[in-house]
Amino acid sequence: MEFSVGDVHVVFSADRLGGLDDAALVEEVVDPEADATVFLLAGRADAWPSLGLRVAYAPSVGGFPFAVHVVPETGVLFVGAGRGVHAYQLDPPRPLWHDETDCGFWSWSQHGGVVLMSAELELAAWTAEGDKLWSTFVEPPWSFTVTDGVVSLEVMGELSAFPVLGGPSVTGVS
Repeated sequence: MEFSVGDVHVVFSADRLGGLDDAALVEEVVDPEADATVFLLAGRADAWPSLGLRVAYAPSVGGFPFAVHVVPETGVLFVGAGRGVHAYQLDPPRPLWHDETDCGFWSWSQHGGVVLMSAELELAAWTAEGDKLWSTFVEPPWSFTVTDGVVSLEVMGELSAFPVLGGPSVTGVS
């Protein structure tokens, strides 16, 4: 699969990609319990490829996908796979952080300058530059929406609302 967002191009495959070793930064992220592997190349059009990844992850079943989110304005690439979540700067290429979520990762979404990560037991937020803002425990069934900078979170029938920038510890949402 391949896609572009702005001038950032991303290619990933279950098969080893030609050109992987040509990337300015090549990194392997391996979960010892891995049951799936994805290879990824990413970079801006004028610096292709700047990042090459081999991500071996678990679990790959039960709705826990491999997913990538690109913020072209900042050159940050967010990667989620199994229990692992990662962020990389594309120019110059370097890892920003590696983290793990309990059970498994679900998806990325962006709301203004905030990138949200949904996981089985966690909702977390980072800036578009990759700096962590907050994280909160959730328990299925749960869901959220973001409207006008406010997160409406429902966890097991309980509703809460908080600013997407401030997180659940900030009160006084109007």
